[in-house]
Amino acid sequence: MNQLWLTAKLDIVESARARWFQIYSLVFGGIVALLFVFGLTESRVLGFIGLSRLLVTYIQLTMAILPVFVLITTVRSVAGDREAGVFEYLLSLPVSLGAWFWGKILGRYLMIFAPVFLAMAAAVGMAVYMEIEVPWGMFGYYTALLAAMAACFLGIGMLISALARSTDMAQGAAFVVWLTLLLFLDLILLGLMIQGKVAPEVAVGIALANPLQVFRTAALALFDPQLIVLGPSAYVILDFFGLTGYKIFALVYPTLVGLACAVAGYQIFRRGDLP
Repeated sequence: MNQLWLTAKLDIVESARARWFQIYSLVFGGIVALLFVFGLTESRVLGFIGLSRLLVTYIQLTMAILPVFVLITTVRSVAGDREAGVFEYLLSLPVSLGAWFWGKILGRYLMIFAPVFLAMAAAVGMAVYMEIEVPWGMFGYYTALLAAMAACFLGIGMLISALARSTDMAQGAAFVVWLTLLLFLDLILLGLMIQGKVAPEVAVGIALANPLQVFRTAALALFDPQLIVLGPSAYVILDFFGLTGYKIFALVYPTLVGLACAVAGYQIFRRGDLP
């Protein structure tokens, strides 16, 4: 356990000095925070009370930015060390392979999740200071949703990093994965399914295999419990899961996907030709 924390601390220090983390923090700690600040002012002027609409906007922006940031930066973890030739030095230290691999995941997870959460927490703190109503239930669920999203794409990124033999290949593969998930959002996928006369349950089931679609639908579920925006697909989802069941599914399924990818990446890393 001590080796795990030492490796995580090393990754945290390296990430804090990296340029990608500075840009990442600027996006969520600066631009998104400003969005909340102006939104809170608008709430006072136009009479909107609470942060519900702003939280929905924030989660939508996060779904567009967080996955690609996590994938592009995480895939360099193993592939970058392999390409730089520092494996011999790192693994000659009294640190086990498991502690090194999972320590890097832990450190990177903390660095990924912290700016996203702190930006949202700062806006909530400002709302409390300005005596604007805070939807605590929505805030808590969105926090858990962001944690699951970060875990999901971090695990996918570590799997790609363990498979790739160079950083160029790793980043290219990460970009392809991100584009594939964007391509198969419900608008395109369900259109193809309808043209092929596939059963609605099958079409919706395939769509919900995409973690991005799961996050998107879960974010809408708090703002629109009947999922009217999704049209007839909402009946399939609500009949099968129920609203509470789907909220739980949206947290558990992506987390399990990320964990499964991380475990697969560790097995490949442990059995591969490390140098």
